Amino acid sequence: MAALSFQGVVVSNRSIAAAWRLLHARMSGWLYVSLLLAVAIVAIAPHQLPVTLYKLSLIATAGWLGYWLDRALFPYARPHDLIRWGESLDTPDVPLMISKQQAVAFAAAMLRRALIIAAVVIGVGLGA
Repeated sequence: MAALSFQGVVVSNRSIAAAWRLLHARMSGWLYVSLLLAVAIVAIAPHQLPVTLYKLSLIATAGWLGYWLDRALFPYARPHDLIRWGESLDTPDVPLMISKQQAVAFAAAMLRRALIIAAVVIGVGLGA
């Protein structure tokens, strides 16, 4: 495996590939836009940065709280428990076959979880 050396730091191809994947991950464009806007906030009104960080921490905490609220309210209806995975996990050549009822139950559980999380995030966002 080839490795690069830059100012005494050895960088392997594997770490370069990992950095490339991190820079081009899903939704990375929105991350870059938000970082650019944070820099704009610092440049225009630096006294607003703590307020922005406070709001972001509230929203992140609300998302976490909504997830755990869903788990507490519906302990036996977690989305992954509603599908019987069958034998296809052992044999990757066989496609996963689930019944229509399992698919509907799985989709309903995912929608329920998304709605609970969204309600908590909106509630915290409006109340803060």
